[in-house]
Amino acid sequence: MIGRRPWMMGLGARLLTVGAGGAALADAVQAAPAGGNASRGTPAKPSGAALTLSRAPLVFPRDHGSHPETQVEWWYVTGVLRPAGTGAGRSRPAQDLAEPPAYGFQLTFFRVRRELDRPLDSRFAPSQIMLAHVAVTDLARRRMHHDQHLLRQGFANAFTDETDTRVRLGDWWLVRSPGPQGLSRYRLAFRSQPANVALSLTLDAPLPPLLQGREGWSQKGPQPEQASRYVSEPQLSGQGQLAVDGQTPQAVQAQCWLDHEWSQAYLGSGSDDSSSRAVGWDWLGLNLLDGSALMLFQMRRRDGSTLWTGGTWRSATGGQQNLEGQLLFEPLAYWSSPTSLSRYPVQWRVRTPKGVFRIEAMLETQEVDARRTTGFLYWEGVVRVLDDAGTLRGWGYLEMTGYAGRVPL
Repeated sequence: MIGRRPWMMGLGARLLTVGAGGAALADAVQAAPAGGNASRGTPAKPSGAALTLSRAPLVFPRDHGSHPETQVEWWYVTGVLRPAGTGAGRSRPAQDLAEPPAYGFQLTFFRVRRELDRPLDSRFAPSQIMLAHVAVTDLARRRMHHDQHLLRQGFANAFTDETDTRVRLGDWWLVRSPGPQGLSRYRLAFRSQPANVALSLTLDAPLPPLLQGREGWSQKGPQPEQASRYVSEPQLSGQGQLAVDGQTPQAVQAQCWLDHEWSQAYLGSGSDDSSSRAVGWDWLGLNLLDGSALMLFQMRRRDGSTLWTGGTWRSATGGQQNLEGQLLFEPLAYWSSPTSLSRYPVQWRVRTPKGVFRIEAMLETQEVDARRTTGFLYWEGVVRVLDDAGTLRGWGYLEMTGYAGRVPL
C-alpha cells in the first residue's frame, strides 16, 4: 500500500541535499535497461485546483507511469522466494506454494513533490525527490538485510516515466512491459553492498490490473481529500537470481504483489489529535493458495482506535469485492523492538466478509530503520496466512507504521 510507500512530504529542507547512499554493488544483477520518455523536467507549481486528486478513469499503460503533479507516489513490490530446483519451469505446481518460503523481500520506490519558495527552471531544482527501500528477509538464518537510497529526480540514475512503469534509482530499477496475452510483465533488480544482497526477477501477472476501492479510488478516511489512486498486481509469479551474504547467486522462484499508489493527502488534515486524522496504518497484501488475493488495511488514530478500514478480494478468475468498512483487525501477539522501543502486533486476527484470517509474522525482527531517508522506523515483513481453524491459506506481507513515532505524511 504505502510503506515505504509515503511519508516524505514532511521531510522539509533536509531533502535539498541528497546523496546516493551505498556505492559499490554486487555483481549478481545486471544493470538496468535505459528508460525511455523519462519524466525529467521541473513541473510548474500547481494551483489550488491542481492539488485535487483526479477522479478520471484510469487508462493503461499511461497510469502505470508516474504522476508528477501529485504530492506523493510509490511503486511497491513484495514477495516470497523459494529455490527454483533443477529443471523447474516458470511456475511451480500449486501444491508447492504451500511450502514455507526461504526468503521474503520488498522493493519500494517513492516519488515526492516538494514545492520551492522560488521555483527554478532547472534540472538541478530539487522539486521532485526520489527515495527507495529494499529489504530481504532470510528466514533460515532469521535475519533481515535492508538498505535505502535518496536522490533528486531528473538525471540518468534517478527517474520515473510518465507513460509506463519505468523507475530507476541508481542500480535499483523496476520496468513494466506487455507480457503473455498483453498482461503485465515486470522486471526488477537491486543490489546493495551495505546490505550484502542482490536480486533480479522477471514476473508475470495472471490477470489485468486490480483497481482498488471504487475503480481505483481508495478512500483512506472521512475527509474527501483523504484518498489515493490505487492499482495492484497480485499473484505475480516468475523466476530470477538471488545472492545473499556473498554467496553464489541461486535461482529462485517468486510469488509477488505489486502496488502503485499516488495521492495529494493520505492521513488527513488537522492536528494529530483530530478524530478525523490518521497517524499510521496496518496493511496486508495476501496471495492465497487457491489463486485469490486479499488487500486489507486499517488507518489508526493517535489513540490507537480505528479510523477507517478498506480492502479488496479478487478471485482466481478475476471477480472482485470491495471490503471497505467491513473489516475488524484484532491484535493477538506483540513484539517489542530493541531499536525503537516500539511495540508491534506481529499476530493478527482479521474478520472479513470472505472469512476470518489469522496473520502470523514469519520473523518478528522485521523492523526497517529508514531514518536516513523517510525519517522514521516501520515494520514490514513476510507473513503466513491461516484460516480460523489453523489451516494454511497463503503467504503475504504486512506493513505497520505509526508505532515508532509520527508518520510525516
